[in-house]
Amino acid sequence: MDGDGDGAAEPEERSSSPGGGGPGAGGRKPKVVIIMGPTGSGKSRLAIDLAAHLPVEVVSADSMQVYRGLDVLTNKVPLDEQQGVPHHLLGTVSPNVEFTAKAFRDSAVPLIDEILSRNNLPVIVGGTNYYIQALVSLFLLDDSLDHMDDGHLDETPGDEHDDCEVDFNRDRNALTFDRLKDIDPVAAQRIHPNNQRKINQYLNLYAQSGLLPSELFQGTTLENWGRIENSKYDCCFICVDACLPVLDRYVEDRVNCMVEAGLLNEVYDIYCPNSDCTRGLRQAIGVREFEDFLRVYIADVGDSETSCSHDEYRLKENTGLTLASLPTNQLKVLLQEAIDKFKLNTRRLVRRQKRRIRRLQTLFGWNIHYVDATEAISSQSEDSWIKQVVQPSLQCVRSFYEDRVTIMPNVEAPKSSATEFLQRNLWTQYICKACGDRVLRGAHEWEQHKQGRAHRKRTARLRKSLNRGLVTAVEQER
Repeated sequence: MDGDGDGAAEPEERSSSPGGGGPGAGGRKPKVVIIMGPTGSGKSRLAIDLAAHLPVEVVSADSMQVYRGLDVLTNKVPLDEQQGVPHHLLGTVSPNVEFTAKAFRDSAVPLIDEILSRNNLPVIVGGTNYYIQALVSLFLLDDSLDHMDDGHLDETPGDEHDDCEVDFNRDRNALTFDRLKDIDPVAAQRIHPNNQRKINQYLNLYAQSGLLPSELFQGTTLENWGRIENSKYDCCFICVDACLPVLDRYVEDRVNCMVEAGLLNEVYDIYCPNSDCTRGLRQAIGVREFEDFLRVYIADVGDSETSCSHDEYRLKENTGLTLASLPTNQLKVLLQEAIDKFKLNTRRLVRRQKRRIRRLQTLFGWNIHYVDATEAISSQSEDSWIKQVVQPSLQCVRSFYEDRVTIMPNVEAPKSSATEFLQRNLWTQYICKACGDRVLRGAHEWEQHKQGRAHRKRTARLRKSLNRGLVTAVEQER
């Protein structure tokens, strides 16, 4: 795919200096382009298409694609589809380590400097928005905080929507959560008792710095995390977006394609009973979802009298053959449930990503230029993709480097009101009785939850049940 529509690459563009002559040249901030958006929107595709017109080098800002392994599950761009465009931080980190926001910042900054020194254009691409915040926000660029575990800053304050109802070790979770409550009850109120990853991050922060997480979040972090006025870089933010029904259909199709392309072999190879799914590559959506299936599958294979080794029943790359070869109906049901969970959790991820991008714009005033890929994705039309996504994005980047226009006017959200909103509501916990005592953190999450269709349905059923109970009670009194 050449991403044409504006003609071939122009020699005079490629010989110019996108970074303004290298880091800090002429006292100006280095310029970088950042492509954001929910999963499935086409961020990587856009970056490669821009390289047909500009001297692009891509720096991945995806918290799972940075790891080696699970290439199909994490949807890494295959080498033959990168079209010769250099990609950095793609499959370079050991799958067993925790690659924090700080680690990303420390890796990305020198890469960007190198790209600029080559007179090329750094394009940061990814859906992990806290990586992008770590790169552009002043707070994490303060080296005096390097001794701290910046993993606790892996989300926008108040925007914590992990799938924390998953509980793999209830006893261990309870112990660490109780410890956090003893140390910092305010911080403990902010997170779900089963969110082991966040609990450990808060405990590590306290152990290494002696600072209470709640005090840190309500202090300098809150004022600077997400602010880009004094950022190291001059940023052009482009968000590739699409409507939810189209993204949902695309996610369904993409997961099916992943299964056909060998996803089952990947999760089979990485499967390890009772492994820690809160660190490294095993955090990826699509790993835990298949654990129940793999546990029963391996047990069945080991007990099979017709099998001499596990290799005879090794998961096949084609899902149709896999389903046909499974020895029991139970396994077929478990496999289909795992695939459905994978799809569901990916759709949830899409919604979290969209919410976080909106908050970066409304709370912190990021100048984000949106390009709508809805028609291009739904119609699978190359022409629509070029006209509605590539061309507008290319014009934004050209204008950004020529300093002719502002990419997008600031959203009217005064700093003081945004900060006061977070300070007032960040640590408030809500419990929804109608939804099974679900815990919500912050007024914004509570309001979003109340507007959800599932909550409204449960509330309506609860009201009807209460009304029927009252009628029955009155009739019994008579």
